[in-house]
Parts: sequence; structure tokens; C-alpha cells
Amino acid sequence: MKLAADLRAFQDRIGHHFADAGLLVQAVTHASLSSPTRPDNQRLEFLGDRVLGLVLAEALLAADTRATEGQLAPRFNALVRKETCAAVAREVGLGEVLKLGRSEMMSGGRRKEALLGDAMEAVIAAVYVDAGFEAARALVLRIWGDRVGQVEADARDAKTALQEWAQGRGLPPPVYVEIARSGPDHAPVFTVEARLASGEMEQASAGAKRQAEQAAAKALLARMENKDD
Repeated sequence: MKLAADLRAFQDRIGHHFADAGLLVQAVTHASLSSPTRPDNQRLEFLGDRVLGLVLAEALLAADTRATEGQLAPRFNALVRKETCAAVAREVGLGEVLKLGRSEMMSGGRRKEALLGDAMEAVIAAVYVDAGFEAARALVLRIWGDRVGQVEADARDAKTALQEWAQGRGLPPPVYVEIARSGPDHAPVFTVEARLASGEMEQASAGAKRQAEQAAAKALLARMENKDD
């Protein structure tokens, strides 16, 4: 199979050239465009999630030989969560080469967190099937870049951490309120306010409501921890 120019360029960006080009085509094909003769990337996504997890678990153990399981688990979760996979996908321009059905394309599928994250896992699986574990491992470490070494700062789930901070001071859990939504339906921007019962609050905006909540929680937690100091 001869790849289109955009997929050839994508191979250059990720640093892997496929012996079986059909695997890459399948990895970038969303279910909205699948057919009996055009398989989608869902099965590859299932496999890629497991390959990614093994590579990053191994990398975390190597990066910190003294870390406990309790320290490693949140770091691992931060590295493999859908938002991180989607961020990596954006960095390598995966959204530009996705094959989508018309409805998914019109609804902004190329920018959706879940869709990008799933496709990134599918690409990892495609590399694994094409060239083996070492090739997949090299790909993950290459495109995840410095994230493994810097993951400690991003390991805490901000909403969980803020709730624990509040509970430790006898306060009820924080509340998250969507105060604005802007942009077109296919690319909305949510503004969320995190509020504590004591009156403090912080706002944040993002393309997904969950991201906005996390960002608002992170800002509010940083503010409250600074006050504690």
C-alpha cells in the first residue's frame, strides 16, 4: 500500500516508517468511517493502551529506583491518562491525518480529547505490531519526551488534592460551577469556577469541562497552599 503524502509526513514526525502501511491507515481511521473493507482503530487502541502502560511503568521504575508503589501510581496515571495522550497527539500532528466520517469531522473530531487520545494509543499499537516491542518502546519514550522526568509536578489529581486539603481543615468538598461557555458547538470553551465553602474561588477555561475543572482546582489549591505557608 502506498501512503498519502500527509501520512508519509506523519511517519517522519513520529520517527517510524511502517513496513505494513495498512497498519498506520487503520490506526488513524475512526469508527465513524469504518466499513467491512476499512477497519477502524478500536482494536489497536485496546492493544496500544497496554503497550503504553508497560513502557511507561518500566520507564518510571528506571527513573526512580527508590520510589514506592504509592509514589509511582499517581505518576503513572498522569502519564497514561487520556489528556496526556491527546497532548502528545497534538504535538505530533495526529489530528491532521485522522480519517473521520462526515458527522465526526463537522463536530470537530480532530480536536476532541478522547478521539485524539484513543488514536495515539492505536498508533503505538500499530508500531508494536509492525516492528515489535522495542520499536514501540522507542516511539513512546521519544514522543513522550521529558514527561517521564518531569511527571512529579503533574502527578497529583488537582480536584482530589483540593478536596483532601478542604477535608483536612473541616470544610465540605469544593464545588465546581460552569459560569460560561463560548465558541462554536464543535470547539467549545468552558469556563469553570472552583469554590470553597470558606469563600475562596478561582476560575479557569479549557476546551473540555473536566480540564477546566482540573485547572481551576489546581489554581485554587496553589493559592490556598501559598496562604498556608
